[in-house]
Amino acid sequence: MDDRYGRDVLASPRRSKPKAPEIAAERDLVVEDLATGFCGAVVGMERSYAGDMVRLEDRHGRVRVFHMYPAAFLIDGKPVTLVRPKGRGPNAPQSIQTASGSRALPKQRARTARASRIFVEGVHDATLLERVWGDDLRAEGVVVVSLDGLDNLDEALAEFEPASNRRAGVLVDHLVAGTKEAKLTAEVGENVLVCGHPYIDVWEAVKPASVKITAWPKIPMGIDWKTGICDELGWGTPRDGWRRVLAGVSSFRDLEVPLLRSVEELIDFVTVGPDDADR
Repeated sequence: MDDRYGRDVLASPRRSKPKAPEIAAERDLVVEDLATGFCGAVVGMERSYAGDMVRLEDRHGRVRVFHMYPAAFLIDGKPVTLVRPKGRGPNAPQSIQTASGSRALPKQRARTARASRIFVEGVHDATLLERVWGDDLRAEGVVVVSLDGLDNLDEALAEFEPASNRRAGVLVDHLVAGTKEAKLTAEVGENVLVCGHPYIDVWEAVKPASVKITAWPKIPMGIDWKTGICDELGWGTPRDGWRRVLAGVSSFRDLEVPLLRSVEELIDFVTVGPDDADR
């Protein structure tokens, strides 16, 4: 007797879910991240301990980094798996710009360090400079030195001994007339350039939207600023807050103009003139 229903459906093997097609993450390919809905063009790739990652830039110039998980992206509404383009190096495709917005040069060894230096107040300042200007600093051979507090500036400059071929640039937080910072940097010598921004801390020089807030809270005097910020925003400890701030910065577009202008001016100051690389 014929079985009008065919085989027992419960005994049939389950069909495997169709595999999302693999698409090479070529530069300018427009995709949508399935999890967040962020839509942008491919502008670069990175490697991490968790695997390959792709940098996407949307039409507003915002850049975000995503893991290249299977079927994690959409093209024309259909799931795809992004893969590295064949025949390319580990960093393909190359962005035409560095994170600072300057033109990216072909991969090359870092230049021998110049005698000139850029001094910053703390580790967070140094880390942000590396995040945004790292490629430029290595190409120019500029070393960034943390002062561990602006109070140490005089001692650091005395030890450094600035000269015409050994310049010092100093990046200062909260450089506003009448402040302690302005007084500490009032007399530094002709071979030293001080540039700063009006924000209380370098965290505040990160655009609020980049760290997913509407504005940086105002913290009353007498309260440690980072602690107050973390308490107001529910970010936990200052260490937890710093992780959030750093994660929100991928390029110059995430930073306020006064900080951008100051860092660019300092880089120009310490790289002018003849080659002053250390011997």
